Amino acid sequence: MAKAPEEEHPVKALGWAATDPSGVLAPFKFSRRATGDGDVRFKILYCGICHSDLHLAKNEWGISKYPILPGHEITGVVTEVGSKVQKYKVGDRVGVGCLVGACHTCDNCENNVENYCPQQIQTYNWKNTDGTMTYGGYSDHMVANERYIVRIPDNLPLEAAAPLLCAGITTYSPLRYFGLDKPGMRVGVVGLGGLGHVAVKLAKAFGTIVTVISTSPRKKQEAIEVLGADSFLVSTNPEEMQAAMGTLDGIIDTVSAAHALVPLLFLLKNNGKIVMVGAPAKPLELPVFPLIIGRRMVAGSCIGGMKETQEMIDFAGKHNITPQIEVVPMDYVNTAMERLVKGDVKYRFVLDVANTLKAL
Repeated sequence: MAKAPEEEHPVKALGWAATDPSGVLAPFKFSRRATGDGDVRFKILYCGICHSDLHLAKNEWGISKYPILPGHEITGVVTEVGSKVQKYKVGDRVGVGCLVGACHTCDNCENNVENYCPQQIQTYNWKNTDGTMTYGGYSDHMVANERYIVRIPDNLPLEAAAPLLCAGITTYSPLRYFGLDKPGMRVGVVGLGGLGHVAVKLAKAFGTIVTVISTSPRKKQEAIEVLGADSFLVSTNPEEMQAAMGTLDGIIDTVSAAHALVPLLFLLKNNGKIVMVGAPAKPLELPVFPLIIGRRMVAGSCIGGMKETQEMIDFAGKHNITPQIEVVPMDYVNTAMERLVKGDVKYRFVLDVANTLKAL
């Protein structure tokens, strides 16, 4: 007979989890493994709330396995290291993003893109090598192999660094891979939410000329005056979109709701590319004609490997890039999820886990 989550492993843990597709989270007792030779255990101080946490808590992608304890934007301080750990020591400022395991032998792993490993192990809602489920950062502590631990630069506050471990790498990786990181290039960012506002900051730090594309005219002032974008397009304004046709080298599309791709495709120069990093629950319509006439590309990108994730967080430290966050207590998590559905956050909720996660 299967053991209860609280009894699977020797180290007791506490978090908040969803137990059905209502997505409502509640206090949850479970357990984590003992610290292995190559493991780092750390006290969780902060955890960002990603839109994918909401999708999975409600089983909107049809892959949820309950109970789900979300959270893959996790920062804290090391409390214990295994005997073979070389990179970290007790007291170090660290984080865990979307991955906690991979095969380490396939081409993807050997090329430092563990995020595309067919045997990857994600931080929550995934099966560990021992058959137990992984649980995320809405909890008091965590243990992971040192390969999946990221060092947080000293100048980045841990609460602000947390969303970079998903939103940061999700936008940094395609900017780099698709060559949209060269000074003077013209880059569009669709959507000004948790992912989009970080994309703007990273793209500007690379020296590109950034256009924010949004359905909300009210976001123009913030996009330009606060985030540093160079221009702003209202995607529902035909005149603005027409005037900007053929002006962009590439677009990072961060929107996770259904939206039209054709108007965006016509913003691209010949050989331009749209890279999808948002994950709409329903398929988008993609006519081929706009692709053919401009040799344009629609691509996708999913987080990044561990080497690139550390590179991203170091880049953020060098350029003092931090997301705009709203820090909330653990028992506010369900309200935060409701507000997230409405887009009522600038731009990322972060749970103050250490100070507000109370014992049952």
